[in-house]
Amino acid sequence: MPYIFAIMLSCLLMAYLMEFPLAKLFFYYSAMNAGKSTMLLQSSYNYQERGMATILFTPKIDNRFGVGKIHSRIGLDSEAVPFDAKFNMFDYIAAEQAKIPNLKCVLVDEAQFLTKDQVMQLTDIVDQLDIPVLAYGLRSDFRGEPFEGSLYLLAWADKLSEIKTICHCGRKAIMNMRIDENNRPVRSGAQIEIGGNERYISTCHKHFKSGETR
Repeated sequence: MPYIFAIMLSCLLMAYLMEFPLAKLFFYYSAMNAGKSTMLLQSSYNYQERGMATILFTPKIDNRFGVGKIHSRIGLDSEAVPFDAKFNMFDYIAAEQAKIPNLKCVLVDEAQFLTKDQVMQLTDIVDQLDIPVLAYGLRSDFRGEPFEGSLYLLAWADKLSEIKTICHCGRKAIMNMRIDENNRPVRSGAQIEIGGNERYISTCHKHFKSGETR
């Protein structure tokens, strides 16, 4: 169900951008397993289907399916430009825009891993290059604390949209619980630890606090 919603939302977004073409910075946030990458890839496809070029970014640190690859859980994937903390988003897009006149959209996967400076660079892409930027990411980490990229996207994005998913109890999930190999909650450790369903589950407030995973 979240995937169907994500695809519908991406189509609505495309219609919105076509009707109101002024460039903006969009931040689509959610808990884990809500279909963010699916929505990103669908949005990119919608542009490309109309003859418009897009550039996709993904963090270099997330190499589960190979460096520079965006992969969704329903099997969609795409090549993307890998970035790390030193990568300059604005300089890269400005150079690419000179080579690709019909570059119409920039999309960022796992945007929580952006730095504060990189989020500012995304606003410069919007303001100076007049290209819309669609960023997709988590709002908070396994401790309930904001990521640096998410913090500044929430503060600086022109438009915020929540992609909804559900806890195992049926309530809306907004938290990301890290679990160990025995399905028990992990409460301490490094903020960044790449993983999928085997390492993280999305939960509501109640079950995040109680540590109940099922």
